[in-house]
Amino acid sequence: MTKNKSLFPFILITSLFFLWGFAHNLDPILIPHLKKSFTLTTVEATLVDSAVFIAYFLMALPAGFMMKRYGYKAGIITGLLVFACGSYLFIPAANTQQYAFFLVALFIIACGLTILETAANPYASSLGAPETATQRLNFAQSFNGLSTTLAPIVGAKVILTRDFTPAQLHGMTAGARKLALAAEASSVKMPYFILGSVLVLIAILFAFTRLPKIQHREGHTASKSIFHALKHRHLAWSVVAQFFYVGGQVCVFSLFILYATKAAGLQEEKAAYYLGACGLAFVIGRFIGTFLMRYYSSTRLLAAYAGINILLCTVAIWGHGMTTIYTIIVMCFFMSIMFPTIFALGIKELRGDTEFGSSLIIMSIVGGAILPRVFGYISDATGNIQYGYAVPLVCFIVVAYFGLRGHRVNARQETLSAPVSI
Repeated sequence: MTKNKSLFPFILITSLFFLWGFAHNLDPILIPHLKKSFTLTTVEATLVDSAVFIAYFLMALPAGFMMKRYGYKAGIITGLLVFACGSYLFIPAANTQQYAFFLVALFIIACGLTILETAANPYASSLGAPETATQRLNFAQSFNGLSTTLAPIVGAKVILTRDFTPAQLHGMTAGARKLALAAEASSVKMPYFILGSVLVLIAILFAFTRLPKIQHREGHTASKSIFHALKHRHLAWSVVAQFFYVGGQVCVFSLFILYATKAAGLQEEKAAYYLGACGLAFVIGRFIGTFLMRYYSSTRLLAAYAGINILLCTVAIWGHGMTTIYTIIVMCFFMSIMFPTIFALGIKELRGDTEFGSSLIIMSIVGGAILPRVFGYISDATGNIQYGYAVPLVCFIVVAYFGLRGHRVNARQETLSAPVSI
């Protein structure tokens, strides 16, 4: 297939990275919003993240089976429609004012995201020359990073427009308070309706677009089970590395405001602006990292970035004042290339095991549900949230090892797959 013929499909695929990143980065807006709307405890509010990560864990393998049986195009369209269905469910969830309904909607959205990520990541890396797969995936993932900056801003302006202060709520009668909280819960309906409609339109566009099919050449043996895929040492290591990386990233981003208020004494509102700076550093890092991969090995770049972040974690643990905040912003820059690079290296030369390999790496995202709790336990036990950065430090050590040695392919060489036009 020619370069011109693959350009438009690649643009479509890249749009998916932005969309699922946008959905993910609305969650930090939803957590405090729903917490107030339903007068939840902090533990109850964190069920938003739990619903999302559980979906990733449960749906990754079924998504891999779907891709193997019906192909990437069918998987992408299915993922978009499931994503849209979950978005539309925010309307009855707001109407019924049931927190459990919101969690179901988020779970369904995450199921759609899981299917999309299982399909789009390997497809983007395969849509072109094998030697530029990691660079190509990092470029597509850069638009995922862009949503890290845009989604919280859009979400705050659209969803939090009817936000009431605790003092205002306290001064209301019980009936007025109930109506006010219902109005807050209802503010999610329009943005998620628009999101769902956009997703349906994109699914229709995919349905009528001729996409290149990733097809294996003669002599290739298709995988029969997930256990066969795990025989690839570099895939097994990529699953481990991705588990720790995602866990470390969630520790850094999700707990940033709490960290900033304790380590640097910032007010929450001001800390939120610095969190936006973290997102901006992250997206800039994605684009710069993609550019650097034209000149440097992706494995060496990954190891170097992880090594730098190991040093930055020590500053985050032992530093003081605003030095710690600037340290975390720089850390976000060097985290930027890790997810797509680990993914691309993990599915390298898997051939018939690619679908199952993709599923396993997506399943490892469950690290984002587990390791932040370890961070919290360390912080609570020591009485110092900065000590929690021992968790990201360990995470980056694992990523550094993967970049240095764990990525090496030792499976028997087979004929590489190539895209052909359908």
